[in-house]
Amino acid sequence: MGRPMSIAVLGSINVDIITRSERLPKPGETLHGESYSTSLGGKGCNQAVAARKLGSETTLIGRVGKDGFGQIALDALASYDVPLANVLVDADNSTGIAVIGVDANAENCITVVGGANMAVTDEDVARAKGALTTAKILMLQLEIPVETCASAAQLAQKTGATVIFDPAPAPSQGLPDGFLKHVDVVTPNETETHILTGILPTNESEARQAAEKLHEQGVAAAIVKLGAHGVYYSGYGERGFIKPFSVKSIDSVAAGDCFNGGLAHALHEGQSFSSAVRFAAACGALATTKIGAAPAAPTADEVAALLATQ
Repeated sequence: MGRPMSIAVLGSINVDIITRSERLPKPGETLHGESYSTSLGGKGCNQAVAARKLGSETTLIGRVGKDGFGQIALDALASYDVPLANVLVDADNSTGIAVIGVDANAENCITVVGGANMAVTDEDVARAKGALTTAKILMLQLEIPVETCASAAQLAQKTGATVIFDPAPAPSQGLPDGFLKHVDVVTPNETETHILTGILPTNESEARQAAEKLHEQGVAAAIVKLGAHGVYYSGYGERGFIKPFSVKSIDSVAAGDCFNGGLAHALHEGQSFSSAVRFAAACGALATTKIGAAPAAPTADEVAALLATQ
C-alpha cells in the first residue's frame, strides 16, 4: 500500500492565460492590454498546490489532455511536488484552459473551457479509490461534473474523511437535491451563496442568514466569503466574523482557491474550526498580493507572518 495522503483533491486542471489591462472590456469592445502570461490553474489544481505549499501531503485526481498544455500542467505540478499518479492523460479531450482578464483594481473576469475536466467520471473516482479512502480531507469544486463530485463525497464520508466543497462555479439551476448532505464544509462566495440560498450577502447579518439556510440543506459547517468585506463562519459549535486582512492586492484570481487550500491544511493540522477559517482568510488575502493562480499560493511562513501582525 502506498503512503496515505492527508488531503485528496478531486477537480479541474487548467492552464491559465492571463491578460492585464487598465480596465476590463465592455461587451463588444476591444482593448489594448498591458501584458499577458500563462500559468498552472484550475480550481482543483490550485487548491492542491495551495495545500501542498503549506506543507500538507496532497494528491490530485483529475485529467489533462494529450497535448502541449497538458504537458505544461504536468511539469508544473511536478515542480510543486504534487503527486501525478491519479492524473490521467486523456487522448480524447483537450486540456482545460482559462482565459482570465485582470484590471488595475485586481478585479477579474474568467472564461473557462473545461476540456478533459468535463470528462472526469466515476471511473476516475474508482481509479483513485486508494487515495480517497486513505484521505483525511477531500476537497471538491464544480469545474468537473457534479455527479462525479457526489460519488467521491459519498465514498469519502464512508471512510470518515471531512469533505470540503467549494461550489464554484455554482450552477444556475442550483445543486442536485440532497447533494449538500454529503458535504461537511461548504465555502461559497457572495454570488454562489445567492444561487444556493436566494440571499445575496453584503454584510455579516446577511451572511449569517445565508449560512443558516445552508445548514438547513445538510452541511455541518458553512463559510460565506464576502471578498474584501470579510468572512462569516458557522459550524462545529463555533460561529463568527473575520474582518479582512490589510494587504496590497494586485490580483484576486487565486484568493478563493488559496482560502480553501489553507482551510484544508489548517483543519488537518488540528486547528479549531474558527482558527482554521482565520488561517484560510490569511491565505486568501496573501494570494491577492501575487500574480497568477497556483503560483500565488502562500507558504506557511508567509501566513504565519501575516497572522502575527494583524
